[in-house]
Amino acid sequence: MQNTELKQFVVDKIDDMKGRDIIEVDVEGKSNVTDTMIICSGNSKRHVMAIADNLLVEAKHAGHPPLSVEGKDTGDWVLVDLGEIIVHVMQDETRDFYQLEKLWA
Repeated sequence: MQNTELKQFVVDKIDDMKGRDIIEVDVEGKSNVTDTMIICSGNSKRHVMAIADNLLVEAKHAGHPPLSVEGKDTGDWVLVDLGEIIVHVMQDETRDFYQLEKLWA
């Protein structure tokens, strides 16, 4: 899957689970870990975990298994590392506190 296809795939899977406020942050040249971060919000711990779980399952089915997953035990902030894209699924309070969009803009 090419980067633009993977971005659209990720956004579609987040949207399938009613993830909110999806934004894409280009960090190419700013990060040596990834080129793109996709950040979205879930309404509750359960919703955040459901969005992340759906993305994990669908990415595996598409032949693009995640490199790692962090935060599934708490559900405040789940990070899904897909290599060239890192996905942050966060509750609103956590997203407001860390303000990743501003940090990487």
